[in-house]
Amino acid sequence: MKRIENNHFQSLNDYVYKIQLTIGATAAATYIIKDNSIVNEWYSGRHDYPENSRSVDEKTQFNVGSIRKTYLALAISLLIEQGRIRSINDEIGTYLHEYKKIANGVTLRHLLTHTHGLMEERGRFVREFPAGANWAYRSPGISMLIKLVHHLSGQHLSTFMRNNVFDVFQLKETGWRTEYHENLIYNYYKDKDTWVGPNSSDEGDQSNLFISARDLAMWGYIHLTKGCLGGKQVLPKSVFERITTLQTPNTVPTHLPRNGFIWWLQSDTPLNQIGERLPSCSYQILGITGCACLVVPKYNAVVVRMYNQLSNPRGYDYLSDVRQFGNLANDLLMMV
Repeated sequence: MKRIENNHFQSLNDYVYKIQLTIGATAAATYIIKDNSIVNEWYSGRHDYPENSRSVDEKTQFNVGSIRKTYLALAISLLIEQGRIRSINDEIGTYLHEYKKIANGVTLRHLLTHTHGLMEERGRFVREFPAGANWAYRSPGISMLIKLVHHLSGQHLSTFMRNNVFDVFQLKETGWRTEYHENLIYNYYKDKDTWVGPNSSDEGDQSNLFISARDLAMWGYIHLTKGCLGGKQVLPKSVFERITTLQTPNTVPTHLPRNGFIWWLQSDTPLNQIGERLPSCSYQILGITGCACLVVPKYNAVVVRMYNQLSNPRGYDYLSDVRQFGNLANDLLMMV
């Protein structure tokens, strides 16, 4: 991919740096692809607090938190393409019989759009609201979909993605990490005085997915181009079209968020995390560590930011920040 060197996006980098200082993150990065060229690549800070810690660079891999859920979304779409899932309107209990009772009426569509109405309480799943009646960001839907991938493919999510996507697109700086190495950043909980890094599970069922800024930008780019890379259609367009198309049931009240397969879609709802100035075709995914991947088809662009922070200071407005980040990106992309 061609690289264009200029300072056009410096004001966005300055904003990301300001927020880095505000939230106390030791590390930050931005990466922007536009019109099939790298137009911005910026790194800031260190892997740890001591001054002799490794500097952040292009090889640095961040824990991306809930961004990992879009990798699950692609796995589900691939299983549909392969004919192993008939329809996202099928109930999860059709495939995983242990959920027939507790998830009666809950479809794959509900799980993919956070409208399933299930929550975990004392180690078991309970109903919070009827499926399709509301929206709530809860973990049971993700857990069920991860089990579904294993049940239908015979592979853990991490292996399925490595075989079908990571190796194909050469995403060598993406993976569920079980051991520390120098390219990984740990995420620090200030309040708990603990670090969060690799863990013992390599199955893709835990929050130990680490990605470099350039690999996360490539992840967004794969979606932007609908599976096309270097002029070659690597995966079918339909895999990505269903992921980035509105999938939220029309029974969900209109003031609540709208999703494709996990991805947030642009909308005018109060809970929307995409800047209001971004075009209606935009979609985005975020992680608790502060990482974000924003795709803007109108501008043929992908915008990524990375942080390594898990606890934010009092007074910091997360929603305001991510919207402002998107709005600034929009304004700069318009002028390129």
